[in-house]
Amino acid sequence: MEPLEQYMEKLVRSTQRNSAFSKDIPFQQWRDGLAAAFTERLGGFPEIAEELRPVFLERTVCSGYTRERIEITTYEGLRMPLYLLLPDQPLSTPAPAVLAIHGHGYGSREIVGLDPGGAERPGDPGLHKDFAVSLARQGFVVAAPELLGFGDRRLEEDLTSGEPGRNSCFRLSSALLMAGKTMAGYRIYETMRALDYLQTRREVKGSHIGIIGISGGGLVAGFTAALDQRIACAVVSGYANTFADSILTRNHCLDNYIPGILLEAEMPDLLGLIAPRGLFLESGDADHLFGPRGARIALARLESIYGAAHHSGQVEADFFTGGHEIHGGPAFAWLRKQLAGA
Repeated sequence: MEPLEQYMEKLVRSTQRNSAFSKDIPFQQWRDGLAAAFTERLGGFPEIAEELRPVFLERTVCSGYTRERIEITTYEGLRMPLYLLLPDQPLSTPAPAVLAIHGHGYGSREIVGLDPGGAERPGDPGLHKDFAVSLARQGFVVAAPELLGFGDRRLEEDLTSGEPGRNSCFRLSSALLMAGKTMAGYRIYETMRALDYLQTRREVKGSHIGIIGISGGGLVAGFTAALDQRIACAVVSGYANTFADSILTRNHCLDNYIPGILLEAEMPDLLGLIAPRGLFLESGDADHLFGPRGARIALARLESIYGAAHHSGQVEADFFTGGHEIHGGPAFAWLRKQLAGA
């Protein structure tokens, strides 16, 4: 009898089938088919979007930008807060914008320079490095939505636990799976609603909106861009890999799992749905969750997909010295080039 690890590896690899990219299929035909199948695996999206009904919560003048907090409707009966950072000196008027998607931690406050209670944070910015603030100070309008299960959007038992980093991912993901939905699908659709809101703002150049996310936020950023072609370009940090080399090598948070997804394609093919729009990957050489081996496999696969879409130069990567964290510099410069023509 073969070891259990070997059996499971064979099982996973045997499930991958015809939706994986092939040069024998016209690119657009492949893209349309996989996008539809992917959406179905995520649990589908509402056919009719709810009215956003935005509510203004607060406004704070900061160094180089103004920070607003707004709440919008995403699904019927579900509201989502987000931070909007408006630069003092935008790149243009109206300005290009970026959706900034946090990973696991204490929510959207973690990427806008605040502590869990909403006060200015004086200490270590952690793996997120306040990347939303960095982008605002470079002239982008930045929207930072609060993902379901984090920050203010946790179950009562987690909100009152006294642990700001404690999330509600497992119970919420479990409930969604039992209802034929997925946490990934909910977060992707809610990010699309944040994009809907951005396009209502007079400060934003609606055709020049990018997205960036780290770790679990990288999942949301990459897959939102894959399924919503209004997003002009995407930066995926600490996530782009293969499922076989990342999610399936350890016990990850339940929000990472999409039932039956390997019957459609591996992760690089799903990210390849972004083509021919720009895609930039960040990967630390000491990232213990989404390591460089799988990231380089993903990049090679993506280069093949972008070649088939006749836009080979539109996928780039920054393999940096560091861990599971935002790197920033090269990715921010790439975003300026993509969105502002700098």
